[in-house]
Amino acid sequence: MNNKIAVFPGSFDPFTIGHESIVKRALPLFDKIVIAIGINSIKNYLFDLEKRKAIIDAAFNAYKKVEIATYQGLTIDFCKSINAKFLLRGIRNSVDLNFEQPIAQMNQKMSGIETIFLLTEPELSAISSTILRDIYKNGGDISPYIPVGVEL
Repeated sequence: MNNKIAVFPGSFDPFTIGHESIVKRALPLFDKIVIAIGINSIKNYLFDLEKRKAIIDAAFNAYKKVEIATYQGLTIDFCKSINAKFLLRGIRNSVDLNFEQPIAQMNQKMSGIETIFLLTEPELSAISSTILRDIYKNGGDISPYIPVGVEL
């Protein structure tokens, strides 16, 4: 039985080498990490759900402790549904921390689920899905910033 389950939630539009690094570095801490793609019907995604799942699968198909799932609604409700006691989040800078801290505190208050923050490796801290979407939409090459082996 997996008793230390972490959920790494996000829209992952697209999943970056920064996301990949956070998951790989967190693997020794947990029995299982579920990369949970949140689905928001009012959000316009650059990459459809199947493409986002394929990118993540390409990065982690050899890792038995990593699963990919999709969910709608509150992240803590998804965590409860799979008996996860931890949320995993990457922090690139103080802006990320200021955004993530009150969410983590509210999640803990509402559910008892703890958020574990890992600092992004310095060389990856400038990479964000938002920036990559803009580069991609404008014809730029984002392949150096997404997991190896992914076809866009």
